[in-house]
Amino acid sequence: MADLKKFLQNVFLFKEPEEKETFILEETRQEKEELIEETRQEKEELRSTDSKKGGIISSFFSPKGKKEDESDELEEVSKDINKNLEYIKKTYNYPDNGDLIIREFKVVAKDKNLDAFIVLFDGMVDSNIVDSHILKPLMLLSNVEVKGKEKDLAQYINNHLISHSQVKMTKKMNDVIEEVNFGGAGLFIDEIDCAFACDVKGWVQRQVDKPITEIVIRGPQEAFTEGLRINTALVRKTLKDENLVVENFKVGRRSKTPCALMYIKDIANESLVEEARRRLNNINVDFIFDSGELEQLLEDSTFLPQPQMLSTERPDRTANMIAQGRLAILMHGSPFALIMPITNSDLLHSPEDAYVRFPYSNLFRIVRFVAVILSLLLPGLYVAITNFHHEMIPTDLLIAIESSREAVPFPSVMEILIMEFAFELIREAGIRIPGPIGPTLGIIGALILGQAAVAANIVSPILIIIVAVTGIGSFAVPNFAHAFSFRILRFVYIILAALTGFLGITLGIFVHGIILVSSKSFGVPFMAPLGPRTSDGVTDKLLRSPIWKQENRPDYLNVQKQRKQPKISREWAEREKKKR
Repeated sequence: MADLKKFLQNVFLFKEPEEKETFILEETRQEKEELIEETRQEKEELRSTDSKKGGIISSFFSPKGKKEDESDELEEVSKDINKNLEYIKKTYNYPDNGDLIIREFKVVAKDKNLDAFIVLFDGMVDSNIVDSHILKPLMLLSNVEVKGKEKDLAQYINNHLISHSQVKMTKKMNDVIEEVNFGGAGLFIDEIDCAFACDVKGWVQRQVDKPITEIVIRGPQEAFTEGLRINTALVRKTLKDENLVVENFKVGRRSKTPCALMYIKDIANESLVEEARRRLNNINVDFIFDSGELEQLLEDSTFLPQPQMLSTERPDRTANMIAQGRLAILMHGSPFALIMPITNSDLLHSPEDAYVRFPYSNLFRIVRFVAVILSLLLPGLYVAITNFHHEMIPTDLLIAIESSREAVPFPSVMEILIMEFAFELIREAGIRIPGPIGPTLGIIGALILGQAAVAANIVSPILIIIVAVTGIGSFAVPNFAHAFSFRILRFVYIILAALTGFLGITLGIFVHGIILVSSKSFGVPFMAPLGPRTSDGVTDKLLRSPIWKQENRPDYLNVQKQRKQPKISREWAEREKKKR
């Protein structure tokens, strides 16, 4: 009864609401200190200006506190293991980091009982390597008498006690921290002013599988993975050239993501390699996670719709590009390689072109060229003809088009924009839905929406055909980024056609051509070998010649060795001719 009375009082009687403290995201302590420091510096500048004017020198505002804080950082490894241990715990917020392991133990070396510890992240290292090749020799086998002549204790431990192959001695604390962050282990021993950075990576990673985005019928069926060294090994396995160079870089101030620049030293242009080094060394970001981000940081023009680097997941295509004199950048955590420099024609080629006979590859390239024209200009041409240039089509076809559009309440430009947007919406939804539902949604959605739109007199039947052919044409472009640029520019040509018909389309092609001709990819004209024209012309660029005629590398790359095969590569055929 008392509970019922209390309930009725709460319902019918007014009660002052209790004030609840809500969460407020305040400024961090570091931001407040930076603000105070900026204010202090401004006051100091004002005081120094006043002192110069009045002859009064103020010397009690010097920033000493910050320098004292910075001096606490340990840049080099100390001989005192306690200082090293304290710095490691402070750097990695130990014991707040639950996956950080610090193992302390004893080492007997040259009749000395020394303290030691190893630091690593659980789950990122191979525990069998750590136990068998680092901890076991140091803890159990260090008592075995070794006839070593090394007087230096660090060299003695490195040469006789640690049996792991990938160990680097360093005096910089930052080198050890970078190795630990990347799945390695750091070993510190008392009375030694250097540490051992051990490469003991053991995280789980995807194995080599078939390509997903660049599927070919005839050709190698291997694709890159997210492991950097696996990817470089796949390329080196394909090329097998002792002049193949792999330069290591680290991108990102905090992430320090490993990257590899690959090229053949006696083929690639030296100035091109130097330019790639310069761009990689001058990327100033905190974190970088994928080659797509790296591509945006390296490309010449960020506003050009067409990509200026080729992204591929195929090791065989990467090896082929490197053999031509190009460069490849592989990045840890990304299953795609970046190839530079490239031209517009390279983006229209497929890896399969090199593996089939040249008549077949030429047919493929002609089909792709037609697909590009359809994907880019077909909707704009339809709008221009139906609105401005009726005389361009036969009378019977014109009557059929107009009769099908008789009940449609929208103008042709609005009609095609609606259908293009609906097609892009279906395509994006089909990609984002996981599993086999995505392709099913694309097919069923297109059929249902198209039939319902025609039945409701929202669009005309011929427009469904136009949009479908345009979409199929964009799918025929081998490079996804290149096809995406055509999808964007398609809307520009539709608007230009709706404004002034063929004149707008011609103006758009003229401006687009000027932009492409003036663009470059790492110093190479984007429209080469057509604009400007080079000595090799259209050989193996627009149309492919027989493989025994492909004697030179592309002229616009300016490589060190232009010829890649002798004039007579099929010697057996020449010998048969001589016998006859």
